[in-house]
Amino acid sequence: MALRVLLFLAAAISNTVSTTDHIVGGNKGWNPGINYTHWTNNQTFYAGDFISFRYEKTQHNVLQVDKLGYDSCRIEGALGNWSSGKDFIRLDKSKRYYFICGIGGCSNGMKVSVLVHPLAPPPMSAVSAVHSSEKSVAPVIVGGFGSSSVVLVRLMIYVYYWI
Repeated sequence: MALRVLLFLAAAISNTVSTTDHIVGGNKGWNPGINYTHWTNNQTFYAGDFISFRYEKTQHNVLQVDKLGYDSCRIEGALGNWSSGKDFIRLDKSKRYYFICGIGGCSNGMKVSVLVHPLAPPPMSAVSAVHSSEKSVAPVIVGGFGSSSVVLVRLMIYVYYWI
């Protein structure tokens, strides 16, 4: 029985957080003449998501800059530099990120600003009691955006008291 509980935990942990890969510009990619503000208005970014840039690597690149660099297309002091043509960048913090093309494309509209939101707390329906006996002392998060370490600790407590 303890093995079934541990298998349940593994499944719960693997399904607690999902990420999205946002491909800048969709099927048009990272190129001049595209309205990236319009593109970002149709996206919702969460901490842990990825933003990816697809472009011809001999013609463009991606620089992460601050707001001043974004507004003025200034490449000095860039916070990040990618040039593979297929760049995947993890948006690991809740904040505003600024990206530009550092090979002349910024002045032709190749810049994008994205606001990354924190992860939403799990819905209340995702938290349920594991066992209704007096020995069950903690709930297990079975969905939503719960912390896998919290789930593991709670399951360990449950297994200890349940066995």
